[in-house]
Amino acid sequence: MKRVIAIADRTAFASLKLLVALNVLFFLSFLIIALLAAGKARAETPRTDQVCAGADMLSALQKDDPAAYRKIETEAAATPNGKGLLWKLEKAGERPSFLFGTMHMTDPRVTTLPPAAQKAFDAADTVVIETTEVLDKQKMMAAFLKEPELMMFTDSTTLSSLLSPDDAAAVNKALDARGIPPASVAKMKPWMLSTMVALPACELARQAGGTPVLDIKLAEDAKASGKAVDGLETVADQLRAMASLPLAFHMKGLVDTLKLGDRVNDVNETMIVLYQRGDTGMLWPLFRAVLPGDEDDSASYAAFEEIMITSRNKVMIDHARPILAKGNVFMAVGALHLPGAEGLVEDFRKAGYTVTAVD
Repeated sequence: MKRVIAIADRTAFASLKLLVALNVLFFLSFLIIALLAAGKARAETPRTDQVCAGADMLSALQKDDPAAYRKIETEAAATPNGKGLLWKLEKAGERPSFLFGTMHMTDPRVTTLPPAAQKAFDAADTVVIETTEVLDKQKMMAAFLKEPELMMFTDSTTLSSLLSPDDAAAVNKALDARGIPPASVAKMKPWMLSTMVALPACELARQAGGTPVLDIKLAEDAKASGKAVDGLETVADQLRAMASLPLAFHMKGLVDTLKLGDRVNDVNETMIVLYQRGDTGMLWPLFRAVLPGDEDDSASYAAFEEIMITSRNKVMIDHARPILAKGNVFMAVGALHLPGAEGLVEDFRKAGYTVTAVD
């Protein structure tokens, strides 16, 4: 295990955990855009073909420690429904629909659908994403303003007041390097700031330039072709869930990510490689094998998985059923919601659907 840590340092995998955590809430990308537009951060002039530089950490692990890699693969293979992004949903009396796992990013490798998914999307009458509020920036910002405490400290608390002097200095230095004046985000809740620093500069630049993440691209393409578009949650629901997690969990994630520096490009690349392979079941085994952590760390991520994934899966199922009853739906949600005994694939089976992986 020491050799594994030498290949992919502890901080990198801690930040990979945080990036996965943040990626379950794709609407946060649009808050980034609002902040960039308001001058809270600077981004380079974006290019639609801009590609993030980064190395796949899993490839290094497979080459330098094949035994550790095989252990991760074995555990991933035992994860129910841990392989595949596109699933067919069938139920007596309803026209078949499809469930597709997304990654909430703008990278062309992500936003270009696999052929089978593109065929299902093109033929669908209705497209469903996690929340349609992100399609209307004014509506989204209005939702934020109703509960400002979900985004900002409304008392005397500041980010620096929650950090040790050394961590505060490290955070300020990392923010300066990203062109974010520390004073401008001093009152921001850590999960909001984490969203800005957990993604590579090229991804932020593309988003700030108007390039949509996959989910929004699907919704916009659906509207342009005359399809109905529906959602499963509200922005406030998602923010309340994130805010319900311990503040210490968010602060640790923020500090670890800022310390990562340019290695965030490697984290991003590793995520995309796993997504392209459809290895949704490999993420958590990777974390457990490479970064066991202490009991508090394990408990925090168990709480995260319960609140941000498992509990939301139940809500998504309840809200999706009347929409799916209309038939011929293409439902696109974060890929992390699909695998596992409590994942959406298994939840739909429990709800009476026959669910089949589509290659």
